[in-house]
Amino acid sequence: MPCHAESAIGRAYYSMLHTAQALLREKDLRYRKHAGVHAAYGQYFAATKRLDPKFHRWMLAAFNKRIKGEYDVDPGIDMETTVLTIGQAREFLEAAKAYLEESQ
Repeated sequence: MPCHAESAIGRAYYSMLHTAQALLREKDLRYRKHAGVHAAYGQYFAATKRLDPKFHRWMLAAFNKRIKGEYDVDPGIDMETTVLTIGQAREFLEAAKAYLEESQ
């Protein structure tokens, strides 16, 4: 059973994934797989700099941490990394909300 840090990393990643999905849905784009969301978000938001490309990097890093946390025998995810990732997820969500408000 994963520790709290590993579980929280997964939730922070899913927050980023759902944020990216919401942004893509505003463009009538829907993807069923994580890789599709990652690639489309990179194409439509990071590469175009509609939103800071750091959010794309953070989402991909959080995905890798989630995979490690869920499937590695000894993932070694510490609380400091977890707190940083949660903060990144919050910042991404706030930037997405501001972007959506501006585009209406």
